[in-house]
This record gives sequence, structure tokens and C-alpha cells, in this order.
Amino acid sequence: MTDPRDRPLLIELEGEGINPADAPPIDDLPEGRAMRQAAALAARRPSVLARLFWTGAVGFVGIVASVAAWDFVMSLLQRVPVLGAVAGALLAVLAVAALALALREAAAFARLRRIDELRLEADAVLASGDLAQARRLVARLDGLYAGREDLARGRQRLAERQPDVFDAPALLELAEAELLAPLDAAARIEVEAAARQVAAVTAFVPLALADVLAALLANLRMIRRLAELYGGRTGTLGSWRLARSVMTHLVATGAVAVGDDLIGAAAGGGVLAKLSRRFGEGLVNGALTARVGLAAIEVCRPLPFRALPRPRTTALVSRALTGLFNTRD
Repeated sequence: MTDPRDRPLLIELEGEGINPADAPPIDDLPEGRAMRQAAALAARRPSVLARLFWTGAVGFVGIVASVAAWDFVMSLLQRVPVLGAVAGALLAVLAVAALALALREAAAFARLRRIDELRLEADAVLASGDLAQARRLVARLDGLYAGREDLARGRQRLAERQPDVFDAPALLELAEAELLAPLDAAARIEVEAAARQVAAVTAFVPLALADVLAALLANLRMIRRLAELYGGRTGTLGSWRLARSVMTHLVATGAVAVGDDLIGAAAGGGVLAKLSRRFGEGLVNGALTARVGLAAIEVCRPLPFRALPRPRTTALVSRALTGLFNTRD
């Protein structure tokens, strides 16, 4: 005979039953706070008043420092000629280094403009179908990668096959397949590495501002590496300008926002509910970093995607973040 204590206990509630559909929605899902704040910080454009202030402040401090250094060297030459000569030599080295840095920044901006011009010219060629213009564009693109040993075979194959192509779009597709395919593969690796780094740092760093700073620095470094990979070597100011243009585009289009595709790709649907909120934040921040990286590829690439498939956010996020954290119970 069955013991009554082993039977299920039923409790009847008085009144109307509770409908699960009436429960309030859960608003505690990870939202990628660190990446959203980092993107807003990078995309923020200073006001005219702020630019005037910093321009005047930097110019004034530079003049004061230059005059003070010159007066110091002159007075030191009068008191201790040997030390004065050493100080003068060091000041000359500092001036030469500053001039070299300024020239490098100018060259970086010129190289970024060159890639922008190639991309705009490619759009014009695709719209007009001008074969002569397409050949000039391919020649400029080949010259951009003339010193790259990793693209030597691609440049050779392009030179061999180019005379047999008499269609402008087909010629651009040939150049894209031969020159940009290895660069796209390396760019995806860079984006995946940055996404994993941001996910790990923002998941394990408990400080509120430290994760934002870490995400911002990781994204700036990723954008700089992508620009260098596609041929646009950047300096400090060039990297910041490029990062601001990428972030501005993402913020303006609403792409730096957590969507269902990112959450699903980052954590596999229901697995996200099993993670702590901190790990969930890390995964979503890594997914948003991957989205920023794909936008940077679009900006840094000298040709639009035609012959090669455009990288997909969900696929890249899945490869970058799968297995990053142990999601088992």
C-alpha cells in the first residue's frame, strides 16, 4: 500500500489563477555598458569653444616651454659651458624628434586620404564601367601594396591575369580577390582577438571606469591594426580620427546597441540566463567590439566587397567568443 506521504501535495489557491504572460519583462539583461560608453566617448566631437580652448592652451604652453628651454640653455652656457652645450644638444635632438613626429602624422593622414580616394574611385568605376579608369585604379592599388612581401604572389597573379580582363567590374573583382583576400582573413583574426580581449577584461574587471577605458583602448588598438593591415599606416592623431569616424558611424546608425542577434551569437540563447550578469556583460561587450571591427574593415578597405563575401557579425562573434567562458552549470 502506498504511503500517503509519498503522494504529491496539491495546494488550491482561491481567486483567479496567475497568468505567466502578465509577469513584467526582465530588464536586467546585459547591455554592453562598457562598449556603449566607450563608443559614445570616441564618437563625441568637441565643441567649437573646446577646440578653441585647447588650441590656445597647447599653443601658449608650447611657446612658454620653448622660451623657457632656450633661456635655460643660454644661461647654462654662460655659467657652465660644458653642461650648456650638452643641454643645447639635447634640445636640438628634442626639436628634431618633434619635427619627425609631425611629419609622420602628416604622412599618416595622407595615406588615409589615399585609401579614401581609392574607395571613392572604385565606386565611380563600378557606376560608370570605364575600363581605362579601372586599370588606373588597379595600378594605384598595386602601388599601394608594392612593398608588401605577403602580397607578392597576389600581385604577380594580378599582373599575369589583368591583360585578359576587359570588363571594369570584373577587373576590380580580380584585384579584390588577389590582393585583399589574405588581408581580409588577417583582419578577421584581429577583430576576433580584440573581441575576446574586451569580453575577458570587462567580465573580470569589477571597476566601473576601468572596463570602459580597457574597452576604448582595445578598440583603438584594433582599429589602428586594421588600418595598418590594409595599408593605411596611422599615427596617434590619425588613429583617433579614424576611430572617431568609425564610432560616429556606428552611433549614428544605432549599430552600437544590443540586438537579439548579438545576444544569441554571443551566448547561445538560453545559456545567457545561466551566466552571471558580469559574464553576460563581457560577452555582449565582446560582440559589440566585433561589430566595431567589421565597421572598421569597411572604412579601412580600399575596395568595396564584391568578389569576396562580406564578413557577418554573427558568424564572427560565434568564432570569437565560443568557449571563452565555461557556461556549464
